[in-house]
Amino acid sequence: MVYGERWDSPYSVVVLYQKRGSAWERTAGWPAHNGRLGWTTDHHMDDEHSPVGVFSLTDAGGTLEDPGSRLTYWHDYSTFESMLLPGEAHDHDFDYVIAIDYNRFKGVPPFDWNRPDGVEKGGGIWLHMDHGDGTSACVTVPESGMRTLLRVLDPLRHPVVVMGDRERLRA
Repeated sequence: MVYGERWDSPYSVVVLYQKRGSAWERTAGWPAHNGRLGWTTDHHMDDEHSPVGVFSLTDAGGTLEDPGSRLTYWHDYSTFESMLLPGEAHDHDFDYVIAIDYNRFKGVPPFDWNRPDGVEKGGGIWLHMDHGDGTSACVTVPESGMRTLLRVLDPLRHPVVVMGDRERLRA
């Protein structure tokens, strides 16, 4: 789960819940960032909001070697490196990424730019390494969180991310 306290804030929390028997147990949590302008239920390309919803998590990758991911992992230094924004703060953004299945095909690398609902609806939204600030639409997590998520998320259990601001998640 990813939730922000306010609809217009880039600050959020990522919480990992795992099913133990018939109950859901909170097993980890990390401070995080989301879109610079907060959350939206009508995401569009370059609007700097993260989409609100429930999305599957099926594919991962990064500039670094697979740390033991259970999700399909694409290691591709040059492709991820070419997408980095200039500046030292962003040097490690894509060391590890988990694709959020918003307007993307499942079973393809996270950097596949085909958009089933059209380019104008945005896409390329990932969980990735935190750089200390809001994003274009992704959710950022500290390295320890990314490593944990990659090792724990099991495709056989159909992992999802529930994300948005607290108010909309309560509705």
